[in-house]
Amino acid sequence: MRGRNTPVRSSLILGKSFLSRAGLALAACLFSSPVLAQSCSFSMSDMNFGFVNLAPGTAVDSTATLSVTCSNPLSLALSVRICPNINAGSGGQSGGIRRMLQGTNILNYQLYQNAGRTTSWGSVSQTALGAPPPIDLALPLLFNSTSRTVYGRINASQAAATRGIYLSSFAGAQTNFTYTTFTLLAPSCADVTQNPTQVPFSVTAAVQPACLVSAQNINFGSHGVLNSAVDATGAITLTCTANLAYTVALNGGLSNSPPASRQMVLGGASITYGLYRDAGRSNVWGSAAGQIASGTGTGSAQSLTVYGRVPAQNTPAPGNYADTVVVTVSY
Repeated sequence: MRGRNTPVRSSLILGKSFLSRAGLALAACLFSSPVLAQSCSFSMSDMNFGFVNLAPGTAVDSTATLSVTCSNPLSLALSVRICPNINAGSGGQSGGIRRMLQGTNILNYQLYQNAGRTTSWGSVSQTALGAPPPIDLALPLLFNSTSRTVYGRINASQAAATRGIYLSSFAGAQTNFTYTTFTLLAPSCADVTQNPTQVPFSVTAAVQPACLVSAQNINFGSHGVLNSAVDATGAITLTCTANLAYTVALNGGLSNSPPASRQMVLGGASITYGLYRDAGRSNVWGSAAGQIASGTGTGSAQSLTVYGRVPAQNTPAPGNYADTVVVTVSY
């Protein structure tokens, strides 16, 4: 009987040893599972303002798109907070305003979170630019994707910007997208330092040469007889891109007459007059070579005086005499 009992005790010991090994294997398996944690990938389109005309002094807008895809192989009901930190870019910033550069020339712009361009898009490491907008994604499935629009604006009142291509690059450490999972309460982006990811893109604009022009009428006033010369002046105001060379020509009026013998008319009657570039009325202002005014834009308004003269002549019938002259600016 004792010989029979010995194998029984032996089988119990072996069984206990087998269960112990199985328990250790299961514990090891559970401990290694976090390797299959969530991961996120990002891409950002370039922001290209294209050719911009800054002469009117108004702001110019553009957009870019941030795309996000996160995976969760465990298929657990987790959420992930993403903090898309965007720094100043290679153009730098001043007073919280980003800059694009063309050599030493500066073009100010900003990135925003909203279409109204009231909340800037910044970084926890460069708080003068604003804060990053947190993006929260639920991950009950294997994958979840979303996108965000980044709104850009070239600041108004930059008509003085020199023409050419301006650039700011967001390569390397200029972006730092971080993310982490949470269950109930999302952490502040200031506390999210996990999974730093660089997401390169660029911001570009081409400032095109442009001029705005307006003209002030010339009024020679009222006169009974034209037995002596009558002088008056007007003005042409130009706002042209900085360092832009331009010329200003005046045509011959409705009668297409030479510069010093244009015609103001009333019915079949006329009054001869001339337009000049100088106060002495010696340099006519027309549209042929040697008759055209020239200058260089500053980005600010420039005023060119037009000197008019009605020479002494036979006085026609009373009435209001008028002419229309076309101003042509070439650059």
